[in-house]
Amino acid sequence: MSRLRIALAQIDATVGDVAGNAAAVLTAAADAERAGADLAVFPELVLTGYPPEDLLLEPGFIEECRRALARIATEAGRCALVVGFPDADAELHNAAAICQGGRVHGVSHKVLLPNYGVFDERRWFTPGRDDAPLYEIGGRRVGITICEDIWSPQGPLTRLAAGGAELVISINASPYRAGVRAQRTAMLATRAADASCALVYCNLVGAQDELVFDGGSMVFDPEGELIASAPQFAEALVICDLEVRPAYRKRARDPRGHLEAGIALPLVHLSAPRPAPDSRPPVVVPALEPAAEVYQALRTGLADYVAKNGFGDVVVALSGGVDSALVATLAVDALGAERVHSVYMPSRFSSPESDEDAAALAAALGIEHRVLPIEAVHAAFLELLAPHFTGRALDTTEENLQARCRGTLIMALSNKFGWLVLTTGNKSEMAVGYATLYGDMAGGFAVIRDVPKTLVYELCAWRNAADGGPVIPRRILEKAPSAELRPDQRDEDSLPPYAALDPILEGYVERDLSVAELVEAGHDEETVRRVIALVDRAEYKRRQAPPGVRVTSRAFGKDRRMPITNRFHAGETGR
Repeated sequence: MSRLRIALAQIDATVGDVAGNAAAVLTAAADAERAGADLAVFPELVLTGYPPEDLLLEPGFIEECRRALARIATEAGRCALVVGFPDADAELHNAAAICQGGRVHGVSHKVLLPNYGVFDERRWFTPGRDDAPLYEIGGRRVGITICEDIWSPQGPLTRLAAGGAELVISINASPYRAGVRAQRTAMLATRAADASCALVYCNLVGAQDELVFDGGSMVFDPEGELIASAPQFAEALVICDLEVRPAYRKRARDPRGHLEAGIALPLVHLSAPRPAPDSRPPVVVPALEPAAEVYQALRTGLADYVAKNGFGDVVVALSGGVDSALVATLAVDALGAERVHSVYMPSRFSSPESDEDAAALAAALGIEHRVLPIEAVHAAFLELLAPHFTGRALDTTEENLQARCRGTLIMALSNKFGWLVLTTGNKSEMAVGYATLYGDMAGGFAVIRDVPKTLVYELCAWRNAADGGPVIPRRILEKAPSAELRPDQRDEDSLPPYAALDPILEGYVERDLSVAELVEAGHDEETVRRVIALVDRAEYKRRQAPPGVRVTSRAFGKDRRMPITNRFHAGETGR
């Protein structure tokens, strides 16, 4: 039995910042070396950030990655480094290099390229051949896989194990969605146990546009037991000592006997590690509870979007309602109160309670708060349009004008002060089009666009109960949701109650359930058909919405790509 000291380098890489990403790798590698690590593992495509998309088609970009890898290899010491990068030969591959002692000892290519959901890897990469070697480190045989390769039960891991691997490294850029950690943990435990080898999973952390990477890197023993993990949503260098046992003993006792025996794999010998003078026992970081996990994903997505795009302050239009309250609170937690500004823009239909609640929230958060009444602006628009609207009854046109007055004013503040406008629409509203183009949809980043309304309330309740709370006034959470665009308006005047709406949306949007399947699940058929029609009709609106954080299993955008011009409507095609 040999002890290997493993360093999990959970890094927040920035897409396109090859020099900065390489510098972060070298810093973590130096820290791992000082800690006596034998092997330091970095995330998938750590040099490019993930996903690099069509930057991969830029020749200068690939050349910069090649130079960065050469520099990392040159500076690599006794500690072996596993580094994700794009490898270009006759084709382009998603690759992992293993570096030690001033050079690259080998390169493994990703075999299974995901091309579903938010992934488009076949657009850029060629699948690798399943012929990667094993690396001997400290007398133990180590194999390398890349993200998707580990998900398939019959993927490259099976071959590496059959060839004698005793430890398998999996480098990843696996995006977050609610509940994915439990799914990953179960899958990885199964792979480790089935292959009878230890498994090291290193994941990217941080955010890129709408994607959030939650980190949560893990180490499993050959029995499939989780023995070490990194925190979620935070950069970390986790050092742990792993006892790597000869795999043939466990495999010989395995009644399943499913591994093909005697596969001959190339074996690359690396320098033998020095025994570490101290002991670093593995530590398992507890997983976050569900609401905390989603909240931290939203906070991370917002913080990285602002930082990586060079924005300074942000501004939120407070309405006195729950959605804007959650967005403002997230902004303060992500950026600090000094960088968050709020503006309340009342009309003749705004209630005194909304005014009070918006001001109370701003005070509790410690953010600057402005009041810009829109009545005069709205009246000017109505006066200008009156001759053209003669003989026509009041309708949503006049209601939407109020939202567009607010959109114009908040964008003026954005232009003048350089503030990024955070929109406040949630997934339920975006799904059914309950939002105004160039009004409340006007802005630069839609923080909660993938958060259903019912989850908005859960997140607010969690935040109020967390350290530093409560910050959201109780009345905001208790009053009926309203856009306050006409007297006594309530969201339920136009929509089913959110408790009924959200499960239908989850079934239709995230699970592709049909009308019949939704009705069989207990939903009213007329309501189902009405909701589906609203979702289909609102596609053109969603295309014009700002990007936002993905937290559900299927978000609008990269996840769900429906045509705008479309004559197939699921709610009108029978059952």
